[in-house]
Amino acid sequence: MATTEQDYYALLGLARDASDADIKRAFRKLARELHPDVSTESDAEGRFRVVAEAYEVLSDPARRETYDRYGHAGLRGRGFTPTEFDLGNLGDVFAAFFGDGLFGGGRQGAQSGRGEDVGAVAEITLADALTGIALEVPVRVARACVRCKGNGAEPGTESTTCPGCGGSGRVQQISQSFFGQVVRAGTCPRCTGAGRIVHTPCAACDGAGRSVEDVSLEVQIPAGIHDGQRIRIRGEGHEASRGGPRGDAYVQVAVAAVEGLERDGDQLHTLARITMTEAAIGTTVTVPTAEGELEVELPSGLQPGSIHVVRGRGMPSLETGRRGGLHVHVDIRIPNRLTPQQRERLVELERELGKDAYRDDGDEGLFSRLKHAFR
Repeated sequence: MATTEQDYYALLGLARDASDADIKRAFRKLARELHPDVSTESDAEGRFRVVAEAYEVLSDPARRETYDRYGHAGLRGRGFTPTEFDLGNLGDVFAAFFGDGLFGGGRQGAQSGRGEDVGAVAEITLADALTGIALEVPVRVARACVRCKGNGAEPGTESTTCPGCGGSGRVQQISQSFFGQVVRAGTCPRCTGAGRIVHTPCAACDGAGRSVEDVSLEVQIPAGIHDGQRIRIRGEGHEASRGGPRGDAYVQVAVAAVEGLERDGDQLHTLARITMTEAAIGTTVTVPTAEGELEVELPSGLQPGSIHVVRGRGMPSLETGRRGGLHVHVDIRIPNRLTPQQRERLVELERELGKDAYRDDGDEGLFSRLKHAFR
């Protein structure tokens, strides 16, 4: 489905400082008016999808911030695509509103009996990834309404068995075709699959049986985790709409980069710029690591493109715990501004050195070194 260019706040009839509760109420109201099961207008389905798209963006804090700052172009730049879904019936939409499949891209809770999964992001430093860390990660999830205990009815009132499905929550339609009888089964439209009719909806959850809460998940991030990897926490996702098990929570780990340091698996890479004199006689450089700055002694006789490896100062392996190396790539600087006197002294030094000073018993050949440098 293509992203609409209409103003999301205007679509929901909201001001830009609208609260989460305002966004929720506006979406519920418009969903009731525009859903094809309710509306007789010819363009109701298209308008409903646009309103659902607006809700999908404004109900997510990160997407809303991107939209507020950069508009539709910013959302496209972040890879946002409105969720494709089957409208089903109005009850399915309200179930999806609480995380059962419309805006999460996961399994349909109403059909599988399992709550929808939920995602969160944990931002850590490279030092945290080195040692591992325990974090409290905030997440918004649907939980059983405290007031009605999840049944959707106002306390003190009762619900009745749905006459449309006899309490099963499913209905069948039998039709005749050229090939014979065709049986179609689906969620009961009268009770939206619950099997019971709520006559007095709960005032706290508007009959949905669930409410959105801000909770904190304790996440144990292991040493050696990579940027972008996910950690699964079973049973901490959305509450199921039919009393089934909760979904899972997936925490994506974002590891902050360290300036001057690149990670390749368990290996760390950095660059040291030294002069040709330092390359000839050896020197000590200070380079970044996951644990802070480190002084590294570089041996004499380094050549352009040399890589000095400090073993055991990289990142730990998730599987074995053994640490990789720190690869110091050497960039040798050649002076390009010489006085006549300096040039003369260099020429004299070159005569004194002779060819033996440049002999490398382990010389692998120019072509091999070129290949190594490009690699």
